Parts: sequence; C-alpha cells; structure tokens
Amino acid sequence: MSGRAAASGRETIERIAARAGFEVHWEDANKATHRVKPDTLATLLTALGLPCDTREQAKETLAMLDAERAEPPLPPLVTAECHRATALPVASLNAGATYRIELERGGVIEGRLGTPKGESPLLAPISEPGYHVLELGDQRVRLAVAPPRCYTIADACRDAGGPPEARRTNDDAPRAAAIWGIGAQLYGLRRVGDGGIGDYTALASLARRGAQAGADAMAISPTHAMFSADPGKISPYSPSSRLLLNVAHIDPASVFGADAFAAVLDAHGAEGAAPLREQWAALEALPLIDWRNVVKLRLTVLRALYERFCAHERAGTSAAAPLARDFDAFCAQGGHALEDHARFEAIDAIQRGQHGIGHWRDWPDSLTDPRHPRVQAFAREHRHEVDFHLFLQWLAAKGLKGAQQAAREAGMAIGLVTDLAVGCDGAGSHAWSYRDDMLQRVSVGAPPDLFNQAGQAWGLTTFSPRAMRTQGFSAFIDMLRATFAYGGGLRIDHVLGLQRLWLVPEGASAADGAYLRYPLTDCLRLIALESLRHRAIVIGEDLGTVPDGFRERLARHGLLGIRVLWCERSADRGSFTAPPQWSRTAIATTTTHDLPTVAGWWSGADIAWRDRIGQTAPRADGRDPVALANAERAADRHALWRAFQLAGVAATGVGAPPKDQAPIDEALGFVASTPAPLALYPLEDLLGLTDQPNLPGSIDEHPNWRRRLDAPLDALFEDSALNDRLLALANKRGRAARSSTAPASPATAPSESPDKP
Repeated sequence: MSGRAAASGRETIERIAARAGFEVHWEDANKATHRVKPDTLATLLTALGLPCDTREQAKETLAMLDAERAEPPLPPLVTAECHRATALPVASLNAGATYRIELERGGVIEGRLGTPKGESPLLAPISEPGYHVLELGDQRVRLAVAPPRCYTIADACRDAGGPPEARRTNDDAPRAAAIWGIGAQLYGLRRVGDGGIGDYTALASLARRGAQAGADAMAISPTHAMFSADPGKISPYSPSSRLLLNVAHIDPASVFGADAFAAVLDAHGAEGAAPLREQWAALEALPLIDWRNVVKLRLTVLRALYERFCAHERAGTSAAAPLARDFDAFCAQGGHALEDHARFEAIDAIQRGQHGIGHWRDWPDSLTDPRHPRVQAFAREHRHEVDFHLFLQWLAAKGLKGAQQAAREAGMAIGLVTDLAVGCDGAGSHAWSYRDDMLQRVSVGAPPDLFNQAGQAWGLTTFSPRAMRTQGFSAFIDMLRATFAYGGGLRIDHVLGLQRLWLVPEGASAADGAYLRYPLTDCLRLIALESLRHRAIVIGEDLGTVPDGFRERLARHGLLGIRVLWCERSADRGSFTAPPQWSRTAIATTTTHDLPTVAGWWSGADIAWRDRIGQTAPRADGRDPVALANAERAADRHALWRAFQLAGVAATGVGAPPKDQAPIDEALGFVASTPAPLALYPLEDLLGLTDQPNLPGSIDEHPNWRRRLDAPLDALFEDSALNDRLLALANKRGRAARSSTAPASPATAPSESPDKP
C-alpha cells in the first residue's frame, strides 16, 4: 500500500468503499475473484467526495456514512411505480404519520403511512404517473411515479394506426407487432452538396426512403455535441455534452435557403486559400471524412450565415421576424444548459486558440465554475460569440427535429432512434456545467476479460451515483429529456452501466479499477416515466458479461435488449441459435458499429485488420494466431450456413459460399425471421459493405468514424438491388409478424407489493 492508503488502513477504506457502493471483491470473465487495491479505492472515494487520505479523514467519512445508513434522510426525489406501494428510504417516521401528495396534473391525495413491522414505511399505491410533490410534515420532496413499463413498440404501432399490415393495407393484423428498421451512421451518409459529411437533411431523406420501403424505425449514431474548437475529437461516443447536438451535421441551406448558402460559398476564402465553393466540393469528393477541415469550413460558412441573420433577421424587419422569434424562443426554452454550453464553447475556443489549454480544469480558477461572476462577465463581454453557438444549436435542433418529422410523416411508427453514449469527455461542457454531478479524474471502462486482457479505460466520465441521489437525479433527468426530445426511440449504450460501472483512476492502468454500483431501480423508473412522456421506445445495449437477472429486470420495465447474429451461439459455440429461439424482449440485428459487417465477417476482413494494426497477440505455443483465427472462422462460416439452411433462408444441398461471396441476403433474412419485435438492418449490410464503422482498441490505425457511403442516397435507392433486398426483407418480416405469438408487451402485470432494489 502507498502512504495514503496505509495511513487510513485497508480495513477502514474497504468499509468506506462498501458503504459507498464499490465492489471490493469482483469476479472476472473466468470466474476468478479479485480484491481491489486500497490505493485504487482511496482515489475513487475521493472522486465521490469521500476523502480518506488520512486516518482522521477516513474516520470522519466512515462516521458520516454510518450515520446516513442508521437514519437516512429523505432524499429530494423518491421514485415509485404505478399501482405498487412505495417503500420510503427513511426509518425515523412515526407509524401512521400523515402525508399529502400534490399531483402534477392537479388534485391531491392524502393518507397515512403504512409501517409493516421491521420494514420501511409505505406509501399507498398511486395510479397516476408523473412528477408529483410529497409532503411529510414540514418536508416537501419530489415523487416520480413511473408507469409499470416503458412505451413499447406495440404502443407505437397502435398509436400509428396498428401494426404494419394494418397501416399499409386495410386488413386486420395481429396485435403483436414485428417491425423493421434501418441502422445508419449519420456522419457517413452522402448527398449532393453536403460538403463532405452526412447531415440532418440527408438523414431526413434516408428516413423518407426507408419509410417508403416499409421501415418503421431509423436508428442513428449519437448526435451529441462535440468540440467546435477541437474538431480532431471525432468519436460520437466521446462527446463534449450529452445535452446538446453535434453542429457538424447542420445543412447550411436548410433554414436560410439555397440562395443564401450559395452567396456565402461564392465569397472568397481566407487570403491565399481556395474559394469556399472549391473547398466545399473538394471535401465532398473525398472517400473518407476529413473531420478537421470539414468542421472548420462548415463553421466558417455558418458564421457567415450568422452575421447575415444578425444583420437582417434580428435587425427587426417584419419579414424576418418569425425566424428571430423562433430563435429567441429556442434560447429561452434551452435555459441554463443551453447557455452554459454556448459559454463553454466560446471560452474553450479562446483557451485552446490563445493559450493552448485543452481541459477546463486548467483554465483560470474563475472560469472553471460556470456560476462564477467572471463567467457571467465573460458572457456579457463576448455576447456575440456566445450567441453564435446558440445559433448553431438552434439550427442543429431544427435539422434533427425535421428529420424526425420527415420519418413520421412518411409513415414510420417510431421514426428516429437516437443513441445515448455511456459517458462524456471529462474536458467537455457537460462535465464543466454539471461538475457537482459528475465524477472527476476517473474514467469509465471495462475490466480485463477474454477479449481484452489489459482492460479498457475509455477516457469518459459520467454521473456520480451519490450526487444523483443528493441532487434529486436532476442531471440524469435533464440528459434523458435532451436525448428523448428528437426521436421516437432511444438506444442506451452499455445499459449495464445503470447497475454498475468499472471506474479507473485518471492515469492508472485499466486493470486497476473497481466496480461502482448505481441506483438501478431509480434509473429504470425514471427512464420508463420519460419514455411514456415522450412516447418513445427504449433499447438497452446489453452485450458483454451480463449480471444474473439483469435482462429480466430490463424486460419487466419494458426496455428492449439487443441480440446480434455473431453473439447468438450455443454454449459450446458450435452452432448458431435458430430464429425461433431468439428473444422476444430484444431487438434483432446482424451487427453493431463495433462488430464486423456480414461481408467483413464472412471474408475475415476483421481478422486481417486486427493483424494489420498489431492487435493480434502471439501465442505461447508458437502457432500462428492469424492462421488459427482464420481456421476458426472457416468452421464458423459452415456452422452459420447450416443454421441458414435449417431456418429455410438458404438453399439446402449446397455448400457454404466462398469467402468473397458473403450470403448477405441469407443473414438479413435469418434476422428478419426471428420473433424480435424490431429487426434492425445496418445500412452497411443492406449495401453489402465490408468495412465496419469502428474497430475497438484503435484510434488512427483504422479509419474509425470516417467512412462514407460510396454514392449519394438518391443514387443508392435508384439501384434495383437495394430496393429488391428491402422488399424481400419487408415481406419476410411480415410473415414473422403473422406467425409470432409474442405478447404485446414484455412487462409483467402490476403488483400491489412494494418494489425494492
């Protein structure tokens, strides 16, 4: 042990850690048990605001936690579930104490606490979901009452006019919905005039095209805000903020029209540079996205449009007044979160550009606190610049909302399924503006496992579970609402993090981390409540080592899991799971952004890539690891082809196709035949592409997040091959719906008993 841990003592630190929710002992993928190092626990406890560097600090922290445990205070927010008695997390209330509940929509409920012997006091069941106010004596707290489950696919189909067959024909259709959708990397979409990156206008076009083919959902890569002053940060899963939007996807012509956009492009560029129109066309012609130059040029164009907007629209002319009023209303509705982000962007640009400072922790002290008077003064002094970033968010919001509107108007029951990253960059605006809610100087990651012996540290931070409780989950709710606002569905990346996350101290090895437990029950209830309020489905990415009972809990609350073709295998991995045995409480897909495409898996392109960039570890027995991986893949190809034949999606009596002739239609048809309520087809597989969007464990060695479609969307959908493939999949999915006996909802019937973690 180091000096700091030795000074406090292992036993004391471990007691504090256990009280705080850390798993002092944890089990790895090989079922071996490990004990977290005291130094790691001490560092992580400090990140939670529980210092124990000295014996005196440890003594005070432990006493505080013991007191909280003995007589826990009533938190600022209590979650409950409709039709279930609610156990209050306090013990110091008198038996039969009266309470009063002011319902969100009006009305009052009064009652007396039930106090079963030896248990927590109980509120009687409440039937109305919402954010109510609970009065207990002189205490007033927020009572978030959730529905028994999230808004489901069956709900969405019913609200849209019934299941697909009922909406697209006039025939009676089964109650159980079995719909399909397309998965797309937004940045990779291509349209004529896009300037080198996918934008919200291209997304709207893809949504219309997909809906015309029968799709009911369009799952997209995260649209979270990135760093305008550092366009080299490109991973959509490492955003600056999960509250705002990525301005790189704005179509400059979408609000002000083609003429205004053309006038800006026809202006000369900087001295010595090519005209803007030439730069725009050159970036658009590239096969891969040049993020730095694309973002730089787009911001130049958008800044010119902003100056026109200020000179004309905001100058008070009557013809332009509607746009100015719309912008002002957007800013007012965005509140502190929007204003904070715009201020951060303006400060960050100066700190990076003039001082070379890349993290807000290294700014002058007066600027590290968004509520400091110096930050307020900065906003006044640089109001024009701060407003520019508000302007960008306004345009981004209009673009993404327009894409969702296009999807719904074209007939999609769900429309966009937005993606919520597991964390955010600790140097970004989210961590700056919500610093009391966020973990500092730690990274979210994963422990060593069968696939990564060194473990992983993703360089992301997230909410402190202790702060979530003490702050009434306000930051968590803000994040949910920000992501739900733009679609008919939400995908939660690494949903396992709602139960526990692997945290690594800043600068430490990824293996030197610890699991920290999160308030799963509270999180699931709040997700269900916001899902209902936004009428949006929820999908949880539950791949990896899943704790026992976790998927069942997701299903009970109506959160769909994800099942991927490559992962649906028998216990001995000798065969692939037949379609009828796939889950009815999870979506089905061929692959994800982190896994090989069908063509890439079949050809072994992923194996070749890993070897090319040095991810193939040598074997102790001296055998060639690449040759062994290819031999294993050959056996897997035959096993998968056999599964296709048994499922009736591939011809019998013939052998598996060669490596360069991937059975893409068969793979997509196999997934379409499952009883999953939603089958999702990645655009890469619909187009038969070989390369995957992201190769985990690499940064610049593989072109992660840079691949673009080879042709504009309009040209792709004029190709009969794609249209024929979509038609065949729509027909197969319709047959799956007619043969499905799945229930309308995965949720269990409401119970009158209290729901305890």
